[in-house]
Amino acid sequence: MALRMVTGKFRSKLLPMFSSSLLHSHATSFGFKEVHEEEKSRMVSNVFSNVASNYDLMNDLMSAGLHRLWKDRLVSKLNPFPGMKHLDVAGGTGSGEEKSLIWVEGDAEALTFEDNSMDGYTIAFGIRNVTHIEKVLAEAFRVLKRGGRFLCLELSHVEVPIFKEFYDYYSFSIIPALGELVAGDRDSYQYLVESIRRFPPQETFASMIADAGFQKVEYENLVGGVVSIHSGLKL
Repeated sequence: MALRMVTGKFRSKLLPMFSSSLLHSHATSFGFKEVHEEEKSRMVSNVFSNVASNYDLMNDLMSAGLHRLWKDRLVSKLNPFPGMKHLDVAGGTGSGEEKSLIWVEGDAEALTFEDNSMDGYTIAFGIRNVTHIEKVLAEAFRVLKRGGRFLCLELSHVEVPIFKEFYDYYSFSIIPALGELVAGDRDSYQYLVESIRRFPPQETFASMIADAGFQKVEYENLVGGVVSIHSGLKL
């Protein structure tokens, strides 16, 4: 996973269930598949390498452009200020961002930044792809200064029953077909929709953020829970 950092404003580039055969080894999920932990990073990296050339176009098509509004909502919660040191992890292609960015390739589970060095931390559509969510949260807490804000925008769980039926149909029937038609890659987009279903529900993820040490943890559902924005403060 690649990271990028700027002083003032900042984003980062893109780069579980067990079976009896995996009970005695470290295992995790890759979509609905069960894989060894060592394999997941490589498999996720391959997914994003495969989709990179059509990444922004597919995001626009899959969300009807709404992902841009969701990201704007995320930034509005950050309340950036002059001189702010902000870390954004897994920030896609950097489309629409200022060009005065410092890009750093690294691992979200083992950041190279110093303790208490960042005023803000954001991650959008990235955390569900990591192997150990709890390690990413711990690293976010470590690098943030006291008073620093953690924000996560992620595809989540729809809570409205009738809408959920439509969303499931769209996710599993339309998105992979769209990926095949536009990007020539059905499998990567099948992984996308499966990884959303394997990501913890909103309340569970909020509890994980609190367990990492953050306070005043809350979340906001957008479009009935298609995405949610979780936030927490390091106090």
